[in-house]
Amino acid sequence: MTKHVHGGNVYQYKDCIDFSANCNPLGTPQSVKQAIIDSAEHICEYPQVGYEPLKKALAVYEGTEETQVICGNGAAEIIFTLCHARMPKKALLPAPTFAEYGQALLSIGCEISEYSLSEEKDFVLGEEFLSALEKGIDIVFLCNPNNPTGILLEREFLLKILDRCRELGIFLVVDECFLDFVEKPEAYTLKGFLSQYENLFLLKAFTKRYAMAGIRLGYGLSGNKELLDWMEGCVQPWNLSVAAQAAGIAALKETDYVNRGRELVFKEAARLKKELASLGLKVYPSCANYIFFRGPKDLFERCTEEGILIRDCSNYSGLSKGYYRIAVKKEKENDALLKALVHIQENRERGTK
Repeated sequence: MTKHVHGGNVYQYKDCIDFSANCNPLGTPQSVKQAIIDSAEHICEYPQVGYEPLKKALAVYEGTEETQVICGNGAAEIIFTLCHARMPKKALLPAPTFAEYGQALLSIGCEISEYSLSEEKDFVLGEEFLSALEKGIDIVFLCNPNNPTGILLEREFLLKILDRCRELGIFLVVDECFLDFVEKPEAYTLKGFLSQYENLFLLKAFTKRYAMAGIRLGYGLSGNKELLDWMEGCVQPWNLSVAAQAAGIAALKETDYVNRGRELVFKEAARLKKELASLGLKVYPSCANYIFFRGPKDLFERCTEEGILIRDCSNYSGLSKGYYRIAVKKEKENDALLKALVHIQENRERGTK
């Protein structure tokens, strides 16, 4: 099976500022770090099976029922567990979108059909997608906002898709991992419809919201209790470490931190989009905490030479060399990125590179 390439490869590019992974630009909260340190007192013990305190905290945070929550070793494990629990035979995926959906589906031998998103339409998923939903499809994955494009789907449109899926017996997975970084996320989330639709599953993660990718903690929300019970039977009992559970509970209390991170993203994203466009790069209308754009085919290599690591998106299905994604970071780091891009452009115009 093909090994997928991801952002965040700071181990190979050690001296670069990492714009390839889209986490909260404020970095991991100190309270989360302290919770991990304090959890060391309990590493001689097995983690709590069922992670009830974390489940309760998540239910309060999300405004859902505790029985609607399932946790995993990152959102990626949730995706794989869901696929192994449902064992779909045929899936429909937009292209481009997050690679883990396809990887998880392939791991169970599922046939995948792709729905190509048009660059001429800024990779927006349109109403025509409804006609692509047909009998024989078992599962559909949608990322909202989409990764890597950052395109956001209106809730009214998602509900049309959800209704169509229910009519046809299709299970719909909506990845809301980046919804925390859009303005008015409550206007887009499908949390309020979990009890009405047993064919709906929402993906969430601590990774992006709290900048804690290394601790591996994600969760899913569903009103389908039978499915969640089956999923919990598909993973080993201790899939969440003592440290991950402690970190999650601490993170959910960081309301001010999340709000500050959001405001920083809104301000810096607008500035970055404007500056990238002024450099002649094609910038797409991303609504997330990352920016998707098109530029020279050698831009990834040129950026690493300048100490900047961006995400080369050419390994996404439906994309090719020349498509990139950058995280929105703090002002000083963003200035370093813009300075590097200007330097690259100047060298190119002089013909020195």
